[in-house]
This record gives sequence, structure tokens and C-alpha cells, in this order.
Amino acid sequence: MKTNNAGSYRIMKYGDPDAGKRKHPVVIITADVRTGKIIGMESHVEGTGPSEPETASMHVREAVMKGVRVKGFYGDGAFDVNDLFDLMHSIGAKPVIKIRKNASPGRYVGSRYRRRAIREYREKRYRSWAAENNYGMRWPGTEGIFSAVKRKFGENCVSRNTEGLEAEGCQRFWVYDYIN
Repeated sequence: MKTNNAGSYRIMKYGDPDAGKRKHPVVIITADVRTGKIIGMESHVEGTGPSEPETASMHVREAVMKGVRVKGFYGDGAFDVNDLFDLMHSIGAKPVIKIRKNASPGRYVGSRYRRRAIREYREKRYRSWAAENNYGMRWPGTEGIFSAVKRKFGENCVSRNTEGLEAEGCQRFWVYDYIN
């Protein structure tokens, strides 16, 4: 989400005078890919707050504590971390996480479940791995929701202070989840 309404042409042509000062709100959501309902949401200003994998782990743990059965977790390369693979194994869910290009299936480093996923990913290559694991299902759960929220409410924020930016980011997703 953006905190100003300046066009990209103006920034490209004349430079960005507020390059170091601008604060961007970051909203991380976890959603059910089948229904499109938001399970968990975290909003913070860029540079503060937990990372995406930490937030996803927290959302999945909270969902399991509430009695939700998590069958799988779809994520892009940002979610390729040891802790998330261990968590998915402990709750019996299948991690469908794209492996980063520089991932190493080393013998004694990290999670053995991640190492197994790395070997499987490299053996099958991306296209066959994605087709077999329905990797495209992550789009309705995240990218589709972000696109719909920006289409309905815009991507420009009105708030300028940190608390307002965080609240405004969450409010748009709450309202979208309510009306959807």
C-alpha cells in the first residue's frame, strides 16, 4: 500500500524527494484458499514488526489452537524457512512452499523436512512440482484478496502517523472479509 498519490511518472522523471522518509504500511494475511476468508492478519509499518514466515507461523498456530484443521500451507519463496517446515510437519499439514534457488539440502543444517522438500523440488523441477502440488492455489488465498482490496478501496492511505497506517491497512481487509 502507498502513502502518497504521486504518479510513478513524476518520480521517474524528477526523482523521489521523500525516498528515505516515506513509511509504507505492510499487511500480511493468511487466508483459506477454498473460501477466501481471512484467518489471520498482521499490519505494521515497513521495517518494523515480525517477518512474513514468523507471522504465518503465528497465524497457523492460532488457527490450530482454535480447532481448525490445516491440511496444507501454500507460500512463495519468502516462506522457505526451517521453522515453517517443522511446524507443518508437527501439525500434519503439507507445506507447498516454493524453494529458493540457492537452497542447499545440506546434511546437518536446518530442518530435515525442508531438506526433503528441497530434494523433491530439485528432482521434479518447478513446473511438474507446481502442477503436482497445486501450487497455483496460493493465488486465490493471498494475491487475489490483495488485488480485490486494492480494486475496491484503492491502494493509497490517508493516515500519516504509524498507528493510523497500521489501523487503516487492517480496516480495509476487515471490511473486505466482512462483505465477501
